[in-house]
Amino acid sequence: MKFKRLWAGYAVAEGKYQLADHQAIRLLGQRTGETQDPYVYKPFVTTCKKSAADLMTLVFPKRWNIEEFFNCESTLGWNRASTLNLNIRFGRLSMALMAQAACYELRKKLPGGIRNWTAESLARKLFNGIDGDLRVKDDTIIVTFYNAPEANALREHYENLPQKLETEGVNPKVPWLYNFKVDFRFK
Repeated sequence: MKFKRLWAGYAVAEGKYQLADHQAIRLLGQRTGETQDPYVYKPFVTTCKKSAADLMTLVFPKRWNIEEFFNCESTLGWNRASTLNLNIRFGRLSMALMAQAACYELRKKLPGGIRNWTAESLARKLFNGIDGDLRVKDDTIIVTFYNAPEANALREHYENLPQKLETEGVNPKVPWLYNFKVDFRFK
C-alpha cells in the first residue's frame, strides 16, 4: 500500500484484504507522524465506497462516541455477549442495557468527578464496600445503604423517592416488584 499525504503528519492508503474463500474487502491505512521513526499506523476495513480520505477524516471521527461508550461501559456486560445462542445473547445484552441505563441515570446525580468514571470504576470505587439491607414497610421497599461514598449527594436525590416522583407526576409503583414503591436511606 502506498500512502498519500493529506496534510502534515497525516497520510492514508488503500488496498484490498482477502480472507480465505471470501470476497476481498477494502483495507484502509492511516499513518500519523512526520518522520519514519515515530510513524503510527492504524488499519481499518470497510465495504463503503467513499474515498479513503473522507472515511478517515469525516466519517470515522463520528464513531468516537461509540468507541468511547464501549471503552467506558463494556464491563457492564457488553464485552461478554459473545455466544451463538441468540436467546442468551439477547438476554445478556438486555441486562447490560438495563445496567447501563441505571448507571447513566445515577451518574446524572453524582458529583462532578465521580460522574465521569467508567463502569468498572463505579463498581470498584462506589458500589464495592457499600453494605445495606432491605425492609418492607406498608407498600414500600426501603433500601438502606451503609458506608456509601458521597452519601449527602445521593441522599438529596434518592431519599423520599416516592414522594419526589409523585410531585413530578410519575407513578412511583414498580410493576415488576408487585407495585411496591422503592425508597432509599443512607447511614
